[in-house]
Amino acid sequence: MIKLTESAENAVKNAISTAAQPASGLRIMVERGGCAGFKYTMRLAPAPKPDDTVIEKGGIKLFIDYNSHEQLAGTTIDFVVELEGSGFTFDNPNAKSSCSCGKSFS
Repeated sequence: MIKLTESAENAVKNAISTAAQPASGLRIMVERGGCAGFKYTMRLAPAPKPDDTVIEKGGIKLFIDYNSHEQLAGTTIDFVVELEGSGFTFDNPNAKSSCSCGKSFS
């Protein structure tokens, strides 16, 4: 199960409400790449794909890619605002290591 902090929920709700294209949820995936081997990708989506797992959190639909579900299990997603910039962070108990930016893991 994926968890969203209140800050992440607010950021996603804001993104959905201001999106140029209609979106009904947030698609979350893990892909090969990044400096540690895998990277998180997120984007607004109009609907889930047929093999996605759909999770509702705080009135937000999360579309979890079938191939990413196991790697994301137990992950907490937060949205932080810092001097260096704002963005989503991932606390993933399945990651053996991660890069300094927190967007890539192995």
